[in-house]
Amino acid sequence: MNSSKPCTHRMTGTARLGHYPAGAMPYPAASSSRRGSTHDRTDKIIASTEGGVATLIFNNPERHNAVSLEMWQAVREALERFAADPAVRVLVLKGAGGKAFVSGADISKFETERSSEGDVNAYERVTEAAYAAVANFPKPSIALIRGYCVGGGANLAACCDLRICNEAARFAVPAAKLGLGYPMGQVRRLVNIVGPAFAKEILLTARQFDAAEALAMGLANRVVPDAEIEEYVANYARIIVGNAPLTLAALKRVVDEAVKDESKRDEDLCARMVKACFDSSDYKEGRRAFMEKRKPNFTGS
Repeated sequence: MNSSKPCTHRMTGTARLGHYPAGAMPYPAASSSRRGSTHDRTDKIIASTEGGVATLIFNNPERHNAVSLEMWQAVREALERFAADPAVRVLVLKGAGGKAFVSGADISKFETERSSEGDVNAYERVTEAAYAAVANFPKPSIALIRGYCVGGGANLAACCDLRICNEAARFAVPAAKLGLGYPMGQVRRLVNIVGPAFAKEILLTARQFDAAEALAMGLANRVVPDAEIEEYVANYARIIVGNAPLTLAALKRVVDEAVKDESKRDEDLCARMVKACFDSSDYKEGRRAFMEKRKPNFTGS
C-alpha cells in the first residue's frame, strides 16, 4: 500500500457543539459565489483525509446533526472531491457530538426550504443527489453511528456499504408520523438491506428501533460499545485501505448490480472490472506477497 500523507485538513477527534476539530476545515457549499460569506461556506460539514481514509462529519450537534439544504449540497461536493482523489481508499461518515449520526432534515428550515411545491421539488433533487453520491461512491463506505439515526440519517446510512453503531443507537424512518411521501429509490435501498418484511415494519410503525433490533434485521453490521467504536471503525478502515483498490471497486459494483432487477444489471461492466483485476499489477503483487509471506503493496494499478 502506498503511504499517504495526511491532508492539511487533518482530523484530530470528534467535533463538538458546532465547532470543527483543530486543523479540519468546513467544506464550501455547492452554491458558493461570494467568498467569506456564511451563505457561501458551511461549518456544518467537515471533510478531511488521512492515510487513505476520507472522513465526512455532519457537524450540527445542537440539532442532533439535522441536515439543511446547504449541508446536502456540501456533502455532494465533498464526495465528488473524494471520489476523484486516488489516495482515498475508503470513506467514513459520522456525526458530531456523540448523540446522533444524522437526525434527518432540519425542520427549522422547512419554511424557507420546503414551503412550496417548487421548493419541495428542488429540495428532493438536492437530497437525492447527495444520497446517490454516497450510494454510488466508487470506494467502500462506512457509517459510524452513535445515537440517533433517523429519517434522512437512516436513508444516508442505508446508502453506505457498512453500518457500525454503538449500543445507544436508535434507528427510525418517521415519514408516516409527518405525512411525508418516500420515493422508490430510498425505499428500495432499505429493502435491499433488511428485506421487505422488516422494511414494512420500519416504515409502517415509524417507531424507533434500538441497536439490537437493527443488528437482528441486518440494518447494522456490528454493534460496538461507545468507548470502542471510533477505534473499531478506524481499524476496519485500515483493513480496507490495505486491500487491492481495483478488487474493492469491482466487488462493490458486482454486489450492487446483483441486487438490481436482472434486466437492469450491467453484467458486461462487471465482467470488465473483474478482468481488470486479473490484468493488474496488483494481482501480480498479491501473488508475490503471498509467496514471500509479506503484506502486499497495492497501488490500484
